Amino acid sequence: MAAEDKTLVEILEDLNPIDVAKYMNYVSAPQAGAIATFSGTTRDTFDGKTVLELKYEAYVPMAIRCLKAICSSARESWNLHSIAIAHRLSTVPVGETSVFIAVSAVHRADALDACKFLIDELKASVPIWKKEVYTNGEVWKENSEFLERKLDAGTKEAVRRGKKEEDKEHHKKLCCGAKVLVNDEGCQN
Repeated sequence: MAAEDKTLVEILEDLNPIDVAKYMNYVSAPQAGAIATFSGTTRDTFDGKTVLELKYEAYVPMAIRCLKAICSSARESWNLHSIAIAHRLSTVPVGETSVFIAVSAVHRADALDACKFLIDELKASVPIWKKEVYTNGEVWKENSEFLERKLDAGTKEAVRRGKKEEDKEHHKKLCCGAKVLVNDEGCQN
């Protein structure tokens, strides 16, 4: 089975909870000595405010392309058997899962390290936006990983060019963990 056949990436646009068993079954294999998972759930408070729900939006074609690119990067760094990533859009109530990642490998270190990499990269570079809805209002949230990546990329670029103004020849944006040309279709190398 080719590597792309062992990767399942889904952006779920319905209101149903993520079927964790589906993704665990997908990555299960006799040769896999380890399955590492991450389940991101809606918590009930943030900064002392009561959270009612999260709402997610995405540009789905670009999000899928970026997730697949991140999976390919993980495969370059670790010896992995299977990867499954599911992310919900729309409303996710308190206690329910927004994102689920399952990674299988022969050895636990590869599975654990890859799983951490996948969620960190997803939060830093995939175009999925989150709104937190509180009892007293709502706010769109930027992931701290995205802000750190954006700041780090801007600083490195400014140092490289010796100035902070934007490159006028090429309009590049950070996507999928790397600077790439971005058009209406999404990420392109």
